[in-house]
Amino acid sequence: MPEASTVGEEKRELYHCGTLTYTKIGLVSLFIWLLWGDFCYTLMETVVPSIIPLTLKGLSCPNWIMGMIISTIPNFMSMTVAPYVSVKSDRCRTRWGRRIPFIAASMPFLTVSLFLLGWSREIAEWLRMTVPGLEAYAPATVAIGMIGIFMLIFQFFNQFLNTGFWALFNDVVPPTHLARFAGAFRMVGTAAGAFYNYFLFRYAESHSHEIFAGSAILYTVGFLLLLSMVKEGKYPPLDESQTRKVSRWQATREFFRESFHERLYQLIFASGGVLAFAGVAWGFQVFFLLEMKMDLEQIGKYNAILAVAAFIATYFAAIFVDRWHPLRVYTYVVIFSLTGPMMNWVWLFIDLPGRIFFWLSLAAQLLYAFMNALSAACAMPMQMRLFPHSRYGQFGAAQGMIRSACTIAAGMVVGGFYDLIQVIFANCWHGGGIAAGAGYCYRFYFVWSSLASLINFVLIAWAYRRWNQLGGDAHFHPPASWNKEGYEKVAVVATTGYQSKWLNIALLMMDGVMFGSLLLVAVMLAPLAWHGMYGAVRWFLIAVLPLSLVVAVIWFRMVRGIRRDVGRAKAGELPVNGIPHHGMMMVFGSKFLLTIGLVIAQFLVAVRLENELYVVLFALGNIVTNFLLLFCTWFVLKMEKGYATKIDAASLVAAAPEQ
Repeated sequence: MPEASTVGEEKRELYHCGTLTYTKIGLVSLFIWLLWGDFCYTLMETVVPSIIPLTLKGLSCPNWIMGMIISTIPNFMSMTVAPYVSVKSDRCRTRWGRRIPFIAASMPFLTVSLFLLGWSREIAEWLRMTVPGLEAYAPATVAIGMIGIFMLIFQFFNQFLNTGFWALFNDVVPPTHLARFAGAFRMVGTAAGAFYNYFLFRYAESHSHEIFAGSAILYTVGFLLLLSMVKEGKYPPLDESQTRKVSRWQATREFFRESFHERLYQLIFASGGVLAFAGVAWGFQVFFLLEMKMDLEQIGKYNAILAVAAFIATYFAAIFVDRWHPLRVYTYVVIFSLTGPMMNWVWLFIDLPGRIFFWLSLAAQLLYAFMNALSAACAMPMQMRLFPHSRYGQFGAAQGMIRSACTIAAGMVVGGFYDLIQVIFANCWHGGGIAAGAGYCYRFYFVWSSLASLINFVLIAWAYRRWNQLGGDAHFHPPASWNKEGYEKVAVVATTGYQSKWLNIALLMMDGVMFGSLLLVAVMLAPLAWHGMYGAVRWFLIAVLPLSLVVAVIWFRMVRGIRRDVGRAKAGELPVNGIPHHGMMMVFGSKFLLTIGLVIAQFLVAVRLENELYVVLFALGNIVTNFLLLFCTWFVLKMEKGYATKIDAASLVAAAPEQ
């Protein structure tokens, strides 16, 4: 928390992180140097996975070997080297700190390995000419082998950098500004990636030597500046469990016992694993967009626009994450994001011209931009608020192990999933239509992501309840089995209390969604009849209109109960159900209210194409979305039940949860 300090007549705000104290200027300087390091780090991290696949493809490398080099090696290192480095880093005590020594020690080796990767083909050719026996192998075979060796070296030392750099933030950034830093961090990373892709990626094949050399030099110079300007504070002395000598087997057992002893940690780790597993499938998105008749130029513009939107949205999202608590924000976003992949199931049955799909899909993704920015801005500060500070690197490595294991498993499963779908439709679908195409299997991308979203939904909601049981906003301290107290004392960061005024506005927005959808269905009957689409009119009357009315009635009863519970909370009584967070409901209310415009656009497109089936499918898709909104809101009420009953308070830090 900032505090005021008066020196003479000058009043300064001071910000604390452990033994470190910053003025506002000092805090800005810290952010600048850490973000500069992030820029250099992101460029370095972007170069390798973008150029190495092209190099391997040019050498006619088999796909399974390419997958081993690009995916298996780094994830295997993350599962083995990172935990060891993280534990050593947590227990390191030097006059330079506990993270900086690991970053500095890895720099020379990482720089050299980058140079070697850039000249791997030339080195391979030189070795063939000088090492007896190698001349018997094809030049491409030796080059692929050298790339694999240099990638192994690079990824080994990259774990030292990764572990130290990411853990450094938690040690030097004040807890009151973690989300704002995380937002700026993500913005700079996005900008660095955009800079590389726009200006440099076109030279990936023709000037790979220069790109590798430039990234190595920039990383070295950039991090030398960072390490000279950012200082770590003093850390508490190691406890007995950290100082005693144990065998490697015992150390491994302690690593797992400490990292997984609490249900909250298990749930957070499992959630990260699910997202990593799903992320492999999401990597096939480009094939889905091609299947939907978008060309490469449109896909490039599509991703560029979404990147700019993410950059802008992140700036504002980070502010609210600090105020509302990252776990709460992330939990709400995960719950209400279930609507996204589920409503996209309509693309299994609808086939539009590429330019029309481009605009409809882009509009839908832009409507989710702020929600996605909130989710991204939560990742780093959520871990920093929940994980024990004394073993932060260790817990980060434990989560990385789960992510890496799930990524490796998904790499073996996801491709098979798409291949299986393709075989099924090739053998069983003998008619024409959209399912006859070879790329139709990629439309099931949303089936995979829906399943992942649903599992993550359960895990994060469970974690949120557990966090509340452990003290929530006011009294949470990271559980620590190695302490006599059973927890590790940390500074409690104030979060904004639940505000009835803004919650009422959010509920009015949701009224607009539910009742607006009902009104839209009724209004659409006239243009459908005007265009002679009597089959669609019949379906609207027997299914779409009645279901929309059911949604509106259920919502009316639900929102009436919420307003009654707000009144009970104001009177000091316990609500019958929980009360949803006003800020998050404002986000969802505004987002889904704007979605009405997207639904109108879908109807107009279907009418213009004179396709009655598409009109009905778009209408039913909107109803499914609204039913999911009802379910998500109901679920949040049950999840919040017994907690967060303070209404119109400036802060929740004085609130005590019901045990």
